[in-house]
Amino acid sequence: MLPWKRVIRPLAALLLAAVTVVVPTVTGAHASDVPTRGWNDYSCRPSVAHPRPVVLVHGTFGNSVDNWLGLAPYLVRRGYCVFSLDYGQLPGVPFLHGLGPLEKSAEQLDAFVDGVLAATGAAEADLVGHSQGGVMPRHYLRFLGGADEVNALVGIAPSNHGTTLGGLTRLLPYFPGAEDLLSEATPALAQQVAGSGFLTRLNEGGDTVPGVRYTVIATKYDEVVTPYRSQYLSGPGVRNVLLQDLCPLDLSEHLAIGLFDRIAFHEVANALDPARATPTTCASVFG
Repeated sequence: MLPWKRVIRPLAALLLAAVTVVVPTVTGAHASDVPTRGWNDYSCRPSVAHPRPVVLVHGTFGNSVDNWLGLAPYLVRRGYCVFSLDYGQLPGVPFLHGLGPLEKSAEQLDAFVDGVLAATGAAEADLVGHSQGGVMPRHYLRFLGGADEVNALVGIAPSNHGTTLGGLTRLLPYFPGAEDLLSEATPALAQQVAGSGFLTRLNEGGDTVPGVRYTVIATKYDEVVTPYRSQYLSGPGVRNVLLQDLCPLDLSEHLAIGLFDRIAFHEVANALDPARATPTTCASVFG
């Protein structure tokens, strides 16, 4: 084996390992076997107070259950109709999703939202996504007509402008074949690297599309989507939130902010219902 090939595989493995921390899997069980605690209930009808169903979009290596064991019940208890999907599956890779090309994943999201709207009778949905789940829907909004079906997109630690993984991805060009290997094995990872073709096309002409409200919730301790300010969006209808501005004691990193940070959850609820928003503080952890 050529010397550079000895480096490519460990580098690709390190990239995979870095993003694997996005979502842990349910040990010893298929995700569909885990109780969903009241979400994905297609008999649910949106209320006057919460007239839009909420679609949760998991992150890289996530699935429709594991990523949302904290946030989905939190929203259900507050009267929302909540749904989540699996997307981005690769052949022969069970449980871990969000690995396929983001364009194809956006098509899966499009079809899923259509089904949710048909089942609930709602005219629009709200989307909440973690990590890749915050950026992939933007392709749906911009290129697949999603702006006509979506009122708001809330991104929790989203990879909106890509990640450097703390500078690691800048080493890829120095190892011939590394980028191709990453793209072939896990397209979604390659597309979330800062400067990728997918992100260049997505962000050309502005970060947002008319008619959709955008919220980004970030943590300065994010070790996966770096630098954390690359998560922010600019444009009309955008609100960028740093958790530590709301609660300086919040130490959540990329995984925790999406899985169990109730301060982040409170800010998600505010973004979904800004007319009834209440201040998010360190005390929101008890809410």
